[in-house]
Amino acid sequence: MSEIINLSIKAAKEAGKFLLENFGKIKEIESKGDRNLVTNVDKEAERIIVDNIKSKFSSHDILGEEGGRSNLKSDYLWIIDPLDGTHNFIRGINIFGVSIGVVYKDKFVAGTIYMPVDDELYVAEERNGAYKDGKKIYVSGEDNLKRCSISFDSSIRYSPNRMLKVLGELAKEVFNVRMFGSSARVLSYIAEGKIDFAVEFYDQPWDFAAGVCLIEEAGGKFTNLKGEYPTQNTVGYIASNQVVYDSIYNIVAKVLEER
Repeated sequence: MSEIINLSIKAAKEAGKFLLENFGKIKEIESKGDRNLVTNVDKEAERIIVDNIKSKFSSHDILGEEGGRSNLKSDYLWIIDPLDGTHNFIRGINIFGVSIGVVYKDKFVAGTIYMPVDDELYVAEERNGAYKDGKKIYVSGEDNLKRCSISFDSSIRYSPNRMLKVLGELAKEVFNVRMFGSSARVLSYIAEGKIDFAVEFYDQPWDFAAGVCLIEEAGGKFTNLKGEYPTQNTVGYIASNQVVYDSIYNIVAKVLEER
């Protein structure tokens, strides 16, 4: 597995270097749907990562946000987001990162997140712990929701009635709520205990793939909105430390059952 980790680090750093070099220098912006944008930078960063993977693991499958997909028949699947936080990047907000997750036989076994602006590297491998810049990290031990700082999905426009109801119920219980616009940032912060949990409704597998192993190896819990282990087809998630997870899930589940 170390070969996979080493390759993912190399690919993430190369893509991150490219992102930094082009921050504020976007040449092309395209729409992928309802207020969902992609730039020439996203596409080139994905090519950098895909080329790295193919150079050493040509038989492995790849699922990428910007179209880097293979036949999805191998036991190994790389799920990549070359620029997580595209809208931040476009607006000159320096909260964005590179996310690379590896799935082996439906298990998220490795994750790498690189935040190029701060040169922060987060790496996790199944049964081998979670690390930030080589130092082991852990989720928070906060057990009181009243003291929890949380992150919530910023795409409220997709389902305002349902999402605002969940947000309202959570906001009654927690200390404060943040919206970062980047799952790479959110999940890395949870893994190192800077925030306590996150609820996302519309994040795709490439948004969170690196975070599953990272959160679990840091001692946390990661599920879909139904409380189940995520898959390569999951949309939305709850990521948390272990001690408040049940309380969060119960709040989310109750609201969703009401609708």
